[in-house]
Amino acid sequence: MSKVKNVCIVDDDELFQFVMRQHFERLDLVERVHKFTDGEQALHHIKSHLDNPDELPDLILLDVNMPYMDGWQFMTEFVRLQLPTEKHIRVYILTSSTHESDLQKAREFPTLSGYLVKPIGKNMIREILVGAEQH
Repeated sequence: MSKVKNVCIVDDDELFQFVMRQHFERLDLVERVHKFTDGEQALHHIKSHLDNPDELPDLILLDVNMPYMDGWQFMTEFVRLQLPTEKHIRVYILTSSTHESDLQKAREFPTLSGYLVKPIGKNMIREILVGAEQH
């Protein structure tokens, strides 16, 4: 199995970012991990690489509750982007929220690849990465 080239972790919890990076390194399935503490930073990163698809993320792990721009605001802007046609970016909501309102909101974004509740283990991470690698 080849590695996923670019993964973005968008989460204001730096401990969670660290743990996810450790999992990625142990699984040895990711080339680069980009970490952002809010959706605005991640969106800026994506917009700045629209002309270079190889630098765009293949996978985004997105928290819901963050300062400045939360996960839902990010998704609203993300679906409006004119992504290169050859680039498929998988986005997973990865949150501690089990609120019905968040689950309902997730249904409003058919482009989401999944809604996962923290914590997730190595097996789930491997499944996500295998799915991202197949695109």
